[in-house]
Amino acid sequence: MSQVLHLVRSVVAPLTRTRLFRRTAPAALPPIENLLGAVSAGRLQLSALLVPSLVLHATGAKSGAARTTRLMYTPDGHGRAIVAGTSFAQARHPAWTYNLIRNPRAVIDVRGRRLAVVASLIDPGGRERAWRLIERQWPGYRAYERSSGRTVRLFLLRPVAESPLPDGRDRLRHE
Repeated sequence: MSQVLHLVRSVVAPLTRTRLFRRTAPAALPPIENLLGAVSAGRLQLSALLVPSLVLHATGAKSGAARTTRLMYTPDGHGRAIVAGTSFAQARHPAWTYNLIRNPRAVIDVRGRRLAVVASLIDPGGRERAWRLIERQWPGYRAYERSSGRTVRLFLLRPVAESPLPDGRDRLRHE
């Protein structure tokens, strides 16, 4: 990671753990992300300036309707992505986590590339490793779990090998 990016993350990360950020971000950030996504044809995300980010396309757990969510992800080092249902330390799990539990097959967009994935909850034995990887990328991120009063759902998104992308790419990489 570049020194500049490391410096910016170390300054911004503590701000994201403040009460003000947790109160305003859930309402303020999605419209900004949606606007940037629309203007850039899905190639730009505000959060992607600081951390690897993706757009999750899942099926609604109750409605069956298509749902889109922008998320930070952490590469696991094996071509898969870890996503955490922190929801800005809210007391309730975010809706997208219910969607993935009910319908684990999804599609993600990463830097303008589309990839079919299967989501699975990370089991208790793998949580500590996952959190270490996440916090190496975004220091203090686990504080959201402590502040929320719940066990944050961590998912591993695995590329679907039997349906690779048309150009043959079937792995996530943070470049």
